[in-house]
Amino acid sequence: MSSVVAKPPVVVVLGHVDHGKTTLLDSIRETNVASCESGGITQHIGAYQVEVNNRTVTFLDTPGHEAFSAIRSRGASVADVAVLVVAADESVKPQTIEAIKIIKDAKIPFVVAINKSDKSGANAQRVKQDLAQYEVLVEDWGGQIPSVEISAKQNSGIKELLDIILLVTDMQEITADPTAPARGVIIESHKDQRRGFVATVLVQNGTLRIGDWIVAGHVIGKVKSMDDFRGKSISEAGPAVPVAIAGWPESPQVGAEFNTAIAKRAAEDLASDNVTPPPVAFDTFRNTGSSEQSEEKQTLNVLFKADVASSIEAINQSVADINHDEVQFRVLGSSVGDINEADVQTAAAKGAIIYAFRVGIDSATIKRAERDGIRIRSFDIIYELTDALREDLASLLPSAVERTVEGTLKILAIFRTDAKSRIIGGKVISGSATRGALIDLVHDDERIRVGRLVGVQHNKEDRESVVQGLEAGLRIDTSAFTGDISVGDTLEFVHEETVKRSL
Repeated sequence: MSSVVAKPPVVVVLGHVDHGKTTLLDSIRETNVASCESGGITQHIGAYQVEVNNRTVTFLDTPGHEAFSAIRSRGASVADVAVLVVAADESVKPQTIEAIKIIKDAKIPFVVAINKSDKSGANAQRVKQDLAQYEVLVEDWGGQIPSVEISAKQNSGIKELLDIILLVTDMQEITADPTAPARGVIIESHKDQRRGFVATVLVQNGTLRIGDWIVAGHVIGKVKSMDDFRGKSISEAGPAVPVAIAGWPESPQVGAEFNTAIAKRAAEDLASDNVTPPPVAFDTFRNTGSSEQSEEKQTLNVLFKADVASSIEAINQSVADINHDEVQFRVLGSSVGDINEADVQTAAAKGAIIYAFRVGIDSATIKRAERDGIRIRSFDIIYELTDALREDLASLLPSAVERTVEGTLKILAIFRTDAKSRIIGGKVISGSATRGALIDLVHDDERIRVGRLVGVQHNKEDRESVVQGLEAGLRIDTSAFTGDISVGDTLEFVHEETVKRSL
């Protein structure tokens, strides 16, 4: 018999990077998570519950950086309501536009929170006007989408925003049956040294209990322990409750739906019916890298290690567009968890660099890496890892030569020629002829290196250089060059500098 009751709403917070999503949640929860985030940027999805007017609301925080679009889409797919955060001083930005599309694709109602309204340059009307260009019409612009001006930092407008969220929720009649077998979605997974594989799940219907058999894709687990969003151990989790559960034999795929079964055999039957790819966190990206692999390109072998599955997903997305005609990278493996000796052994066998994101390494592994000469590059921010990969790829490129023409001269006479030098006379027709410059012969739009300028005279006096319009006597060192010159030829005086190239 069904026992349908009102379900706490799940609210996803979306918006451009640094527009204040996590600070808004801090204000709602009266905590201080944002200051703990690396670089002030949320790196993966977070789930929290708060009490609003004696009602429970589940909030999902999502990263705003462009590398995390898949995580944002996943957050919206499990939410009942969205909050679109737009900074009043910056208005609509690229990830704002993406967030609007995600919300519309998910077909969920949303509220616009115009944040940073206390800052100099804040312009709420400009935000509303810019949103209208993307078919987001707020109520005071003749639309049906509620909006509220807030300052998450100053904790102003927050109560009004929460009231609107509850109003939007009440208009939907969100329900669930806590007596049913639990089902929901995997929103994060990682490997814990003590507990093994741990997945953060959001229960969407039913009640999840310790001892339940749980199935996500092809992975079958038995719930050994559950922690709520505060890290407190609990024995059961009802609808809209985010909880971290241990008891998996391997990492379940992030984004996969989960169901519970009354016994192991029933769980095995469920798993056999699920056709899903292997977990995103382990080996999905093995032997991949630059989109066009070529044996003719210089290749950089890499290993990725990350704290959670969605970080691996974001890394893969952020490096996917790194392509170059001369160099490429090959991913030997991508996995969740601390760097271990097996990782170093793999890197040593293939001459790879290990790129680590928010993971640790023990002293024995450090010593092994030092002994084998393996580079380990550690990062707390995704885009810094991506930049480092670009730098390391660029190091494989041959240096570029920047050529600057400093002047030109027309040859009027050739006074002496021997095996190592030429002494000529000519008129500088542009720029200057400066001692030490390289000299190219210009002939039919082709340039041939003929020597280096080692002596300059004007009116029989030695000079460092002779400028445009003057005649000069030149001594050219030709010992290392093969080009020849004649009266009437045009010479270019050139400075060349070797520079490192970048991607």
